Amino acid sequence: MAEPKPKRRRSSVDPESQWQAEVEQLSFNEARTALELAMAKLQSSELEVEEMATLYRRAEAYANRCSAVLEGVEQEVIEWDTPST
Repeated sequence: MAEPKPKRRRSSVDPESQWQAEVEQLSFNEARTALELAMAKLQSSELEVEEMATLYRRAEAYANRCSAVLEGVEQEVIEWDTPST
């Protein structure tokens, strides 16, 4: 008689939200490189529609991360230029 296999625990972490959290930790250069790679893949005609949609969402997240980093730097520069009173 075979022993029953132990049940696998399902991870409570959603892979999509985990991936998005990782994107938020990328530096500007890392996000830009990932965006460039995603855009190159999107230009390939060999993608399935579902894969294309997923890749587009990722490219958009990388672009948003680049914008967020630039906005943060811009805010720092503004604060440096503001005279102290």
